[in-house]
Amino acid sequence: MSENKKTNAMRILEKENIPYNIKTYEVDENNLDAIHVAKNANINIDLVYKTIVMINEKKEVFVFCLPAEFDVSLKKAKKITNSNKIELLKLSDLKNITGYIRGGCSPIGMKKQYTTYLSDIAQLEDSIYISAGIRGMQLILNPNDLIKCISATYEDFI
Repeated sequence: MSENKKTNAMRILEKENIPYNIKTYEVDENNLDAIHVAKNANINIDLVYKTIVMINEKKEVFVFCLPAEFDVSLKKAKKITNSNKIELLKLSDLKNITGYIRGGCSPIGMKKQYTTYLSDIAQLEDSIYISAGIRGMQLILNPNDLIKCISATYEDFI
């Protein structure tokens, strides 16, 4: 893959004058999760953040960005979203709702600006890795810049 390929997420960062770098890696179609991305790209697993999309009983969509090895606490997610029920968005709905596919879902540049939460532990890092919006490419950026770019908030939901 050419490192010159621009994704929508990269265009948005550039428009907002937010500095970033990219890291490409070989895609393993059988292992698209963030843990394998970290291993394939030789990145510290604590710095690779995955994007999880959830939906509540009112059909409201929420986006959670968290380190690869962790999971969203449903109890905490319900509380911060004021939901009675919240669950993972069905994989079959991901592209239609976000514009992205599994293994290439970025919190930047979704079809709509959904309420987005970044794990509060990201504040401890100078930079984190998130999907660039396609499989095989990660964006490296400061978590505070990510927060600013997508109007997200830091929350404890792990």
